[in-house]
Amino acid sequence: MSETPFLVDSHCHLDFPDFAEELDEVVARAGRAGIGTMLTICTHVTRFQQVRALAHRFDAVWCSVGIHPHEAGREPATDAARLIELADDPKVVGFGETGLEYFYEHSPRADQQRAFRAHIQAARETGLPLIIHSRDADADMAAILREEAGQGAFPGLVHCFSSGPELAETALELGLYLSFSGIVTFPKAEALREVAKTVPPERILVETDAPYLAPVPKRGKRNEPAFTVHTATRLAEVLGMEVADLAAQTTENFFTLFGKVQRPSP
Repeated sequence: MSETPFLVDSHCHLDFPDFAEELDEVVARAGRAGIGTMLTICTHVTRFQQVRALAHRFDAVWCSVGIHPHEAGREPATDAARLIELADDPKVVGFGETGLEYFYEHSPRADQQRAFRAHIQAARETGLPLIIHSRDADADMAAILREEAGQGAFPGLVHCFSSGPELAETALELGLYLSFSGIVTFPKAEALREVAKTVPPERILVETDAPYLAPVPKRGKRNEPAFTVHTATRLAEVLGMEVADLAAQTTENFFTLFGKVQRPSP
């Protein structure tokens, strides 16, 4: 493995308790695996200060501010103005994760949609990317994205993409990126791999969603940013690309979308 950073983990949760006892080593392992930049994602606005502090602790780590749809009915109601205020920090580079989660539905759908629209407004007003979570909500997600785009464009990505071709098409039409996680390596994810083949390479990112969704051959273990390599390797196979070319493309895509992030030194 090259010692030169050549991949970005565009979505992980380094503030989660799973990493508390060895966070320094987790970040160091990522660097040794060639992961030069990590974006750790906020899920609770009430924990944002800890997320931001973690990003400031490591040069290679950046962060977002936002409320996961699971928490939309439990976290304090947070409008776009407050999100924008919290993003006024050099290490805060996006809004989310936010969106719609209808599989578990831990928060009422109305609360999820309200929070989602507030995050979209913040992204529209600042130009910072929106980090979208969508599960079992394709129809409502597409409808809200189209409606909001009609009020003005906003940058963003659908993270951990696992939906069907219709949502992929909608997202791409609206200028959004799609990020693929370890799910794309799972044996039963052939339908997702077929969707991935339809996405222009210049609109693809890779991620771990660590500590969840460890890719093959690490499935069953706690996921971590170093494992981004395995997802990138499998995705390159699916797309008929060399791994180095996919790494270069997805890395460039990340820095194009997340323009506030500083590129690591060679």
